[in-house]
Amino acid sequence: MNDLYARHRQVLPDWLALYYDEPLEITHGEGRHVWDADGNRYLDFFGGILTTMTAHALPEVTKAVSEQAGRIIHSSTLYLNRPMVELAERVAHLSGIPDARVFFTTSGTEANDTALLLATTYRRTNTILAMRNSYHGRSFSAVGITGNKSWSPTALSPLQTLYVHGGVRTRGPYAELNDRDFVAACVEDLRDLLGHTRPPAALIAEPIQGVGGFTSPPDGLYAAFRKVLQEQGILWIADEVQTGWGRTGEHFWGWQAHGQSGPPDIVTFAKGIGNGMSIGGVIARSEIMNCLDSNSISTFGGTQITMAAGLANLSYLLDHDLQGNARRVGGLLIERLRCIAAQLPGVREVRGRGLMIGVELVKPGTDEADPKSASAVLESARANGLLIGKGGGHNTSALRVAPPLSLTVAEAEEGAAILEQALRSAY
Repeated sequence: MNDLYARHRQVLPDWLALYYDEPLEITHGEGRHVWDADGNRYLDFFGGILTTMTAHALPEVTKAVSEQAGRIIHSSTLYLNRPMVELAERVAHLSGIPDARVFFTTSGTEANDTALLLATTYRRTNTILAMRNSYHGRSFSAVGITGNKSWSPTALSPLQTLYVHGGVRTRGPYAELNDRDFVAACVEDLRDLLGHTRPPAALIAEPIQGVGGFTSPPDGLYAAFRKVLQEQGILWIADEVQTGWGRTGEHFWGWQAHGQSGPPDIVTFAKGIGNGMSIGGVIARSEIMNCLDSNSISTFGGTQITMAAGLANLSYLLDHDLQGNARRVGGLLIERLRCIAAQLPGVREVRGRGLMIGVELVKPGTDEADPKSASAVLESARANGLLIGKGGGHNTSALRVAPPLSLTVAEAEEGAAILEQALRSAY
């Protein structure tokens, strides 16, 4: 392992982040478990950053990929592609967007980049509204709108970005307000912001902020924003790269918690739909999707082998009601973690929905971030057979818990016990 780490350091960028003091090589997985190169087994509560959505080595997906690989792997979008059309039909139907069109990419970053291209072209302006504490990818334009300093390495951008309040409920200038007043204050802030600039192209927002530590506003905030945006024709882009496909349990899409004013104009997705295969995409109303007046293709977006995986994975998800499982098992897991947190001075908050759970850590007796303890909890959990993630934004540090949606009650209890032990060792 040390040899592989040395080779990694020799040929890959210094800024390519790795977890753990002794980085982990994962060699194979099954169900909700993975194994490392030394034969150690781990309960996986992070799923390759929320990407292994259903299960590791899911037989239905493995079979679909193998059969498709035996026929043809790739042809590009220059040719008709049956699996791509079939998956697009299903995604369009599930999106809730009228007269929807779907464009497939290879990642969430590329999906958000495409959404920004569509919105700015359609609206003829390069001004974008984004949420504070947000993350939307690592392309030049996505980094330019990311409201999280830890993940935004340059001040240069092809876009003019204005940042809006509301993505973080329990911090910031409106944290002490009740939910109703919080929403009202954020809406008033948005109205005031729009009074100082020409109308932007779009607001892009994650229903639950992923990298930012699984933070979210009260239900209905983006619906209230949408009423204001519609007054000036400003589009709403819902970044569902982490929240889509039923992960939140209560809804199939994260935006549905804010759907009182109708669906978004554009939805971006990625991660879980491919269960590890590289699929991203954009869903938009036809007049928005068709607004480009130049030719375009995607060499690898929508390639046959990834579409076969997506179709099989989506079918499994729907046939086995994994959204319902995320609601039931995730609800139990959140309550278990909240009971643990109540006994520990370093846990500020347990938040989230379904199987998308954040555990915010602070230095005991303060409201200050505690990244050192977050790293220590990660190490301790790994030592006892549990993999989790971490995140956070401005002066925050959070653990991120996001298992595959097929998680069982027994596995949830096992993971919670390991995480409790790790938290107690830190606090």
